[in-house]
Amino acid sequence: MIEGKIETVVIRTPERVAEISWFNDIIGGDTAYLGVLDNDRRSSYEHCREITLEAEKLGFSNILYPSAYTVGQDGLAFAASVAPETNKITFLLAIRTGEVHPPMLARAIASLDHMLKGRLILNIINSDLPGTREDPNLRYQRCSEVIQILQQGWTQDRISHKGEIYQFDLPSDPVKSYQQNGGPLLYFGGTSPGSRAVCAKHCDVFLTWPESEESMYATLKEMSERAAAEGRTIDFGLRIHVIVRETQEEARAYAKKLISKFDEERGLEIRSRGEDSRSLGVLKQDELRETSDEDGYVEDILWTDIGKVFSGCGSGLVGSADQIVEKLNRYMDMGFRSFIFSGFPLIEEANYFAKLVLPRLPNASLPHLQGRIPQETPTTPLTNAELV
Repeated sequence: MIEGKIETVVIRTPERVAEISWFNDIIGGDTAYLGVLDNDRRSSYEHCREITLEAEKLGFSNILYPSAYTVGQDGLAFAASVAPETNKITFLLAIRTGEVHPPMLARAIASLDHMLKGRLILNIINSDLPGTREDPNLRYQRCSEVIQILQQGWTQDRISHKGEIYQFDLPSDPVKSYQQNGGPLLYFGGTSPGSRAVCAKHCDVFLTWPESEESMYATLKEMSERAAAEGRTIDFGLRIHVIVRETQEEARAYAKKLISKFDEERGLEIRSRGEDSRSLGVLKQDELRETSDEDGYVEDILWTDIGKVFSGCGSGLVGSADQIVEKLNRYMDMGFRSFIFSGFPLIEEANYFAKLVLPRLPNASLPHLQGRIPQETPTTPLTNAELV
């Protein structure tokens, strides 16, 4: 752990606030026991709808709809279907660049943004397309161009883009977003230098997975400096699991129960089906787990055994409410302003977190969301008769 007072890195949001988000299971994995398929919590529309509505009722700022190919549901389709049933919670939707023709993707996102009246954030995913192994430089270039095309469509009269991969000259009327002053915010995560360069140049919040405090703080400083070199400032977010109870003993007992039916062969099968299963970020999660004690802990309450089952975010905070709040305050001291939590099972753990931790956090949408939601309803689109 970092010793002494932590100096906050340069960020967009110096105010001590935090977006507290929950995770939705549209890609599968919700379970009462790690590594065990849970038929009562499969990634169905009904179950994932219930997670969304429960998270809104409990007071979470955002809910993340992740992206995957091998399991689960399509994020855009699901988000559009459940949007009319919500009125407060913001949707944090993962978009894998390259999967959809960029002008059509811009239109789909703008349509969803209007359905939600601006309650939309995008998590930009820069990874190999399903079933492929691509040149990393191609992915970085494609990701950068897609972001520029989206932002042009949301903010300019025309999409006029001449890149190495895409060339467009199109009217932007069909893709105008509900949000003004730039369209939806862009959250982005990545470990490679190429990914970090894309985020520093184009995105608003850099997302990371849990590591040691020293390692995460070094990442925040690096990314803050990268953004400054582009004449920008960004915020930082942490995607992490959590188990919170009244006491540390109760929380650790539940963690043991959660891993009690784990099978190494089954865990390897689940991990390997993820598109990002061998990414640099996942390898760093594996390295963190190798430094843990016999019960899977590093830094007292950071538990790494979740990574035995899931690629991607492989660690979580396990402890009493006081311990969790203290750790989150340390993370905020570093510069984190957005947190995306999850637990197993999702609905039950959301309720524990909402009862024991959420009231003690400065849970609010980040100030940089202000000014993007129009004060008046946007102009009504032209009718067919007016277009003739």
